[in-house]
Amino acid sequence: MNKTQLIDAIAQKAGIRKTDATKALNGLIEAVTKALRKGETVALVGFGSFVVRKRAARTGRNPKTGEPLKIDATRVPSFRAGKALKDAVRDAK
Repeated sequence: MNKTQLIDAIAQKAGIRKTDATKALNGLIEAVTKALRKGETVALVGFGSFVVRKRAARTGRNPKTGEPLKIDATRVPSFRAGKALKDAVRDAK
C-alpha cells in the first residue's frame, strides 16, 4: 500500500473527502517527525511506538575498494509494533 492508497482508505473509512484525509495523514507524519527530531517517543496504544535509537560509531568497508572507513554514530527512527498489531498480523490468513 502506498501513500495514495492509504489516503483513499482513510477517506473511505472515515467518510471524509480525500483532501481532508491527505491533510490528516500529512499532519500525522509531520507531528511524528517533529517529535522524533526532539528525541521523543510517539506511542499509539495497540498499534505501536515510534522511537529514536542510537546507532554506535563503527568501522565499515568500502565495497568497491575494500578500504576500511569510519561510520559516525547516528540517531535512527524505529518502529516497535504493539501487541494488538502483532496479534492481527500473526492471526491473518
